[in-house]
Amino acid sequence: MTIAATSRVGVTAAAPIARVTLINPPLNVVDLPMMLELQRTLTEIESRDEISTILFQGDARAFSAGVDIKAHLPEQVHEMLTNFHAVIRAIVASRKVTIAAVRGACLGGGAELASVCDMVYTAHNANWGFPEIKLACYPPVAAVALATLIGQKRAAELILTGRQISGGEAAAMGLANRSVAAEELDSVVERTLAELRVLSPAALAHAKKAIYAWDAIHFDKGLARAEKIYLEELISTADAREGIIAFLEKRPPKWRGN
Repeated sequence: MTIAATSRVGVTAAAPIARVTLINPPLNVVDLPMMLELQRTLTEIESRDEISTILFQGDARAFSAGVDIKAHLPEQVHEMLTNFHAVIRAIVASRKVTIAAVRGACLGGGAELASVCDMVYTAHNANWGFPEIKLACYPPVAAVALATLIGQKRAAELILTGRQISGGEAAAMGLANRSVAAEELDSVVERTLAELRVLSPAALAHAKKAIYAWDAIHFDKGLARAEKIYLEELISTADAREGIIAFLEKRPPKWRGN
């Protein structure tokens, strides 16, 4: 089966598995072109009944270091959030089993994308985190979904401090199913794919729908609320612009508190 690859997204598909690779060296930053390509790719995969499972991966250096920082500026942030959250919503709503294989940097939007997958396998030495608060921003998807995955206190700590953790810590918290040595990650992922390969795509789709029947209601409403706060309140603050500009100018931010 052929699914067209694009400049930012590599796709290989052999029923029932589709492998989606994020490609934007050096750290697979999710920019607007990648968001649009991911939307098209996921729409195409979703239409294929013979595909039951989607594997998301990056490379040895990074799963993804997150969404393009420039896209957080007030004049671009609405387009960025709309398109990135369209990708997240497509993954959450997918009838396919979604798996993330994480190596290297898995930060911000990259960590959000991995976190909303059904299963996550990570290298011990992967670097996870949600550092948006250091730019005077916050990660809307994580703000909504993380507490369900790892508990409210741990979610609050990661989001409010921006602290980064290893793949081992991520698995211990519940962000990932398993943490293994980087050289063992492929074999662990392939073992899970082999287990899924022999199962009914229809049964997997219905089972997944049932698993998330309750959470999906809260996720949709929660993400809409988190977006509203981000776009109507946060992004109008002086600190939000200062945090992003300071990062781009490679200098410490000067917070005003408003």
